[in-house]
Amino acid sequence: LLIYYMIHLLCNRKQMTHNTGIGKATALALALRGARVIVACRSKQRGEDAAKDIRRESGNDEVVFMQLDLASMKAIRSFVETFLKTESRLDVLINNAGLATAGRTEDGLGMVFGVNHIGPFLLTNLLLDRLKECAPSRVVNVSSIGHSMGTIDFNCINTHKRLALGTSNRDIFKIYCHSKLCNVLFTHELAKRLKGMGVTCYSLHPGKSELGRDLNGTFMNILKCISKVLIQTDEMSGAQTTLHCTLQEGIEPLSGRYFSDCKLQDVKAEAKDDEIARKLWDVSERLCGMA
Repeated sequence: LLIYYMIHLLCNRKQMTHNTGIGKATALALALRGARVIVACRSKQRGEDAAKDIRRESGNDEVVFMQLDLASMKAIRSFVETFLKTESRLDVLINNAGLATAGRTEDGLGMVFGVNHIGPFLLTNLLLDRLKECAPSRVVNVSSIGHSMGTIDFNCINTHKRLALGTSNRDIFKIYCHSKLCNVLFTHELAKRLKGMGVTCYSLHPGKSELGRDLNGTFMNILKCISKVLIQTDEMSGAQTTLHCTLQEGIEPLSGRYFSDCKLQDVKAEAKDDEIARKLWDVSERLCGMA
């Protein structure tokens, strides 16, 4: 499972997750179910600490750390090469990235665009053959209710390799919302491309997130007030929709759809527009050097 951890579920199911917050809670819940969990994240220290915590709390020694930096396409390709050599199965890939900060990636992309969308897009595509080999398998993309406030400006992407311009907290939050819309559109198009192959995919709004660690000031205080209404208050509760999309039987016909609070939710027209989703896929392929 790729969430930025990897897991061996029920002795032969794999998954991946993030190193703090909801990602860690998801990994713990899966480890408690007997999964092999591979913790994949940028920070070696935080990743190793998370894996150690999960092993201790779950009593499951099959929790392993692998370093992965989504802000570097070279690092992503290196990670995948190592993973494919050392791990025989991948049954669930959970893309859990949720960065909100200024700057650019190693490849010159806007940091939020690169880490929240392009990195998971490349990672997923490089692992698709293994997912197909292990079918039935799943891809779970952690989006956000914020996707409803996002939009895709292809002119900005093509000109600046960013989802929008600006570096204020307000600007970064808007860019974050745009990136979460990318997650929903990616899932929509991926489901179409994987139809009939035994690999299904889902996007979702989680609960509590780690977004706040990258924003500060008055605008962040406003978001915290809003989050009391929109976001679950503890990590394990916040992980429930991710776990639902990962483990729930019988949702295969809903591949490509969006979930919130463990229930299917409709999305705005832009978030399920076939042409926009296909165009975003084509642009993403080009930026990854896959086209």
